[in-house]
Amino acid sequence: MLEQHFCMEKLALISVSDKSGLAVFATALVKELGYRILSTGGTAKMLREAGLAVTDVSEHTGSPEIMEGRVKTLHPKIHGGLLCRRDSHEHLAQAHENGIGLIDLVVVNLYPFEQTVARPTCTFEEAIENIDIGGPSMLRSAAKNHESVTVVCDPADYSRVLAAMGDDVVLKKLRRELALKVFQRTGTYDNAIANYLKMHQEEPDMGALSGFPTKLTLNYDLAQSLRYGENPHQQAALYGDFLKNFTQLQGKELSYNNIIDISAAAYLIGEFEKTTVAILKHTNPCGVASADSLLEAWEQAFATDKQAPFGGIIVVNRTLDEALAQAISEIFCEVIIAPAFSSEARAIFTKKKNLRLLEAHGGLGAETLQEVRTVLGGLLVQDRDKKSVRPQDYRVVTKRQPTESEWAAMLFGWRVVKHVKSNAIVYATAERTLGIGAGQMSRVDSSKIAVWKAGEAGLGLKHSIVASDAFFPFADGLIAAAEAGATCAIQPGGSVRDEEVISAADQRGMAMVFTGVRHFRH
Repeated sequence: MLEQHFCMEKLALISVSDKSGLAVFATALVKELGYRILSTGGTAKMLREAGLAVTDVSEHTGSPEIMEGRVKTLHPKIHGGLLCRRDSHEHLAQAHENGIGLIDLVVVNLYPFEQTVARPTCTFEEAIENIDIGGPSMLRSAAKNHESVTVVCDPADYSRVLAAMGDDVVLKKLRRELALKVFQRTGTYDNAIANYLKMHQEEPDMGALSGFPTKLTLNYDLAQSLRYGENPHQQAALYGDFLKNFTQLQGKELSYNNIIDISAAAYLIGEFEKTTVAILKHTNPCGVASADSLLEAWEQAFATDKQAPFGGIIVVNRTLDEALAQAISEIFCEVIIAPAFSSEARAIFTKKKNLRLLEAHGGLGAETLQEVRTVLGGLLVQDRDKKSVRPQDYRVVTKRQPTESEWAAMLFGWRVVKHVKSNAIVYATAERTLGIGAGQMSRVDSSKIAVWKAGEAGLGLKHSIVASDAFFPFADGLIAAAEAGATCAIQPGGSVRDEEVISAADQRGMAMVFTGVRHFRH
């Protein structure tokens, strides 16, 4: 019987770049499980040095390695041995007729393309030579035939494979899992190559010219499974490098909502160079202030809204000290983010075991990554709204010019309003918010909420500025701001009724600036 003929010898093909743990694994394959090893190049050399007998692939196939090793495993005796169906008499007969031995185990990991191109000194020619051809081909062949072939692309799986070898039921289940892992790995690998080549096109396509490829492929590793999503009945997981930006010093595991809020907080605080404290709730700022000390900034930010910060996110851009820690500890919050925490602050926060403390790495909010959102049947991709504040580009459209203090307040408010959900209104003075209105269907309603919030906090809006993320479509919004006490407005402009709005400002002695830039945030 052909099946009996092929059961006489067990072949394992091993060719790896990452050799960690390989000697122990291969020794067990040979001495405990009776495999004969086929291998190539540096892997074969290492295994022989470990005292194992190895058959070179070129000896097995009868074909030498050629073209500087580019062609060595691309051979029918390799891929036939991997792809042959063990339940097909025809396949087995053809393998026998062509002298093809069946390969039951493949251990391959790929040339380190991603690591190679990450080096600043990597040349284009070096990158091309680190594109693995034979490795992905063997992995894919073995993974396709995982019903009969065990394929390993990750050294972390060596122990699992050895443990499963004596149990056909366990091994069969593991083979399917390992096959999935192979196709995930080769997909990620091919995507890395495609992205590299896209960046080095001499004549990029129109999509690439605008920063958006004609075909979008996303590959992110699972970073963490989450307890649930926005609500307990929704499953959720985190992918990518988010966690590499922070070290969690204490507290409960981050939730889905925490992660969204933390991203919003990081982007907001990244707008400011001076000592600044920002408080957020459901991604919206509910108080922001800059001052000479964190405690002073906290007091002014917290004064904007003393109710909303309950269960919110606090972010600062300086080492969080004992004085601020003592003040914050008087309220309940979910997450505190800082570049560092003093030992005294840590001691204070330790008493609140569930409070999450995150130490931020590098410049908060400095990333320029594109934003991706799911929509029905697809994805929306856009550049992050990181338009620089350039007062020289703004245009004073009223008869009265803003004063120096009004300019300072406008620029502060403009930095904040771009991080508030539309329709967005922010009342501010220099370096502090007074009232924030977010997410209303009418801009007038957002303004009313901001005025109401300021009143609830006991903050007067006299001599404040009002910042609007988009133009005032009618004069009523500006008039409401003037009646609340604002003396100056900053907005993009561009309404068909701009002249009416300007006239309303002039009638009330207000100064107004058009930025020409809108900051919708949906």
